[in-house]
Amino acid sequence: MTDDHDLDFSGHGTVICRGTEIPVQAKIKGYFQPLSGLYTWYGRIERNDQLDATLGGNRTVAVFTTSEGRAECVIGDPDFWGRYRISGKSRPPYHVPSSLEEVEAIAQSEHHD
Repeated sequence: MTDDHDLDFSGHGTVICRGTEIPVQAKIKGYFQPLSGLYTWYGRIERNDQLDATLGGNRTVAVFTTSEGRAECVIGDPDFWGRYRISGKSRPPYHVPSSLEEVEAIAQSEHHD
């Protein structure tokens, strides 16, 4: 996940876990799984000392919020660079195009960039 244009969400959010709200920066990608009918999203939270102090390198269930929504998620183990994995199987906490018109408008704008 190095190219931001391939991401569904890249920006500021808040992780709520263990009674604490922690502002974070996250990069997330997601996709709809037609067989299960679920939307699966996953990504990384940029290195964050407060999150690391709260979790101590352990996995936990949390809530991730953005200006567009909130969703339950799992915060996984950190990688070598201290970035925690974040994943969920639900309506994501960010806008996902839900009509053909929205998808076509996005494709049109990317074609002109």
